[in-house]
Amino acid sequence: MNFTRNLQTNLSKNVWTKTILLFVFFFAFAKGNAQILEPVKWTSKIEKKGNNAVLIFDGTIEKDWHMYSQFTPDGGPLALEITFKNQKGNYELVGKAKEGKTRTAFNDVFGVDETFFEGKAHIEQEIKIINPNLKTVDVDFDFQVCKEVCINSSKKFSIAVPSTFKMDEVPAVTEAKADETKVVGLAVDTVKKEEAAQPKVEKTAEAEKEEIPAPAPSRSLWSIFFIAFLSGFAALLTPCVFPMIPMTVSFFTKQSKSRAKGIRNAIIYGFSIIAIYVILGLIVTKIFGADALNALSTDVWFNLIFFVILVVFATSFLGAFEIMLPNSWANKADQQADKGGLIGILFMALALAIVSFSCTGPIVGTLLVEAASNGGIAPIVGMLGFSLALALPFMLFAMFPGWLNSLPKSGGWLNTVKVVLGFLELALAFKFLSNADLVLQLHFLEREVFIAIWIAIFGAMTLYLFGKITLPHDSPTNHISVGRLYLGLLTFVFTMYLIPGLWGAPLKLISAFPPPPQYSESPFGVGGSGNGAVSSESIKGLPEGAELGPHGIMVFHDYEDGLAYAKEINKPIMLDFTGYACVNCRKMENNVWSEPAILPILKNDVVLISLYVDDKRELPKEEQFTTAAGDKIITVGDKWTDFMISKYKTNTQPLYVITDLEGKNMNTSKPTISYVNADEYLNWLKEGISNFK
Repeated sequence: MNFTRNLQTNLSKNVWTKTILLFVFFFAFAKGNAQILEPVKWTSKIEKKGNNAVLIFDGTIEKDWHMYSQFTPDGGPLALEITFKNQKGNYELVGKAKEGKTRTAFNDVFGVDETFFEGKAHIEQEIKIINPNLKTVDVDFDFQVCKEVCINSSKKFSIAVPSTFKMDEVPAVTEAKADETKVVGLAVDTVKKEEAAQPKVEKTAEAEKEEIPAPAPSRSLWSIFFIAFLSGFAALLTPCVFPMIPMTVSFFTKQSKSRAKGIRNAIIYGFSIIAIYVILGLIVTKIFGADALNALSTDVWFNLIFFVILVVFATSFLGAFEIMLPNSWANKADQQADKGGLIGILFMALALAIVSFSCTGPIVGTLLVEAASNGGIAPIVGMLGFSLALALPFMLFAMFPGWLNSLPKSGGWLNTVKVVLGFLELALAFKFLSNADLVLQLHFLEREVFIAIWIAIFGAMTLYLFGKITLPHDSPTNHISVGRLYLGLLTFVFTMYLIPGLWGAPLKLISAFPPPPQYSESPFGVGGSGNGAVSSESIKGLPEGAELGPHGIMVFHDYEDGLAYAKEINKPIMLDFTGYACVNCRKMENNVWSEPAILPILKNDVVLISLYVDDKRELPKEEQFTTAAGDKIITVGDKWTDFMISKYKTNTQPLYVITDLEGKNMNTSKPTISYVNADEYLNWLKEGISNFK
């Protein structure tokens, strides 16, 4: 107490001391509230490679943050964009920029696989210099980096080109001349612990479940192995493979001089099958390379071509024709197999792979592409799982020949398996067509159309399993088996499950396949209902600049329009700084805004203004400007980003602010709020609205 009293006495005697302390407190407060984050620090250099040069960019990413790769597909978080500013007439790009180690994890909010860097980002671009007088290579990076929040940043590099390309004359590291970084806050993608400068965020059970980064690479490979293993068993039950089991096992047991030798030969035969398919996976990986395969999986033409291939495979499985390798290949393999010994056994396995290609080829092709999209050794792991399932029965039945008596006899059921695989191939094909449509933003295959196609495919599959449809290679039958009945009931239930998706149901079981809900003819579902219970009548009479947003909440996307309406009806404004690629923005809208205690408040007690910081529409020329920091405001998203940073000293989303009609914050304890649970959000809303009144 004495210390406090003495301090007060001294302060009262010295007005300059008061002034200085006021400045100290001001800057301390400003620092404590500013949240302009730069989680990636960059360096760049140039190296010689033959007659060309290689630009090398290394980013150090802060702990718990991750930066999205240029190979993250459209429809999800924003991928890295690399722009070469002074390329024309100076240099040519040699291929696409290559990336160092990345991770891939599925994001069930956007329904895409995200590819991202952790810890370090390494990017290389080979160039061929055509202008001998070139002094610098100017490159712009636009990238998204995420933790609890996501930030879209741009980095400008100006890399000096040495007069010669002797390695000892190349600078080790050339820092970018332009150090200014334009920071645009975007989507929240992961839910971990909040930084001390941010309000404390409680993680809901749903958020924990959707946490990214998701599985480690090893877990992803195990997933690929398991799916491939099941696919191998499916191939085993086709007419091209299943009848070969008793024939092959009988051959080994009869031709071998002893039972032990027969078992040994059958095991060698099984390992030969595994070796053939694993080598195939190795060849695919070596020819294309992990990075190329990953990039290929998000390419428009690749997706279109593979759509056509899968439709051809499906048509073959359904019985229109058979895809077969040349007979000469099988004949040559048989001739080599007749020689006996280890080489003969190997060629017997090769003959099986060739003869059964009409059944196994479509499955193997699908597996290779799906595995290749994960990069690395995934194709090898996929082929290992597939071939192991294919080879195991041959080895096991050779060890225990008595088991052959328990095998079901070949018959029409084998063709049923093949036809069912054809329906599944056809359904999967439209996923690749959807990928291409999403990238091009053609809106040809929107969510409702995709779901309708799947309803038709699985509905036809149900009718086929119930015996109401017959296909060319089906055997005549007066009844269906119990197993076929159960499978028909399962597909019937699945078809019924899909139907509400036309009216806006989320269809979480297949969230990885159809386009996201916002990529649809109507975000509220067929008929305009959806989960917000919005009807066409409720859209009539909206004020100028307004539209119906999530759950039927009226929302403005321009600040001036929203402010004018708020003044007209005398209600507080809730600013919602959001992004089209904002994961946690969608989580807040889906899980928090929809709460019964919160939704009426957002509909009736505030004027909601949602400002998208990743809106790429270009502003009219007269509205474009350059900030004091030198950042060019060109797009609508730039405008709202600059507004958020200059006004609220933060660059992260989601960000919510309640203001009065003069722009003054209405919340005193927490002027702004981000990703929180429903209770905290509700209390914050009530406080802001109460202070406005």
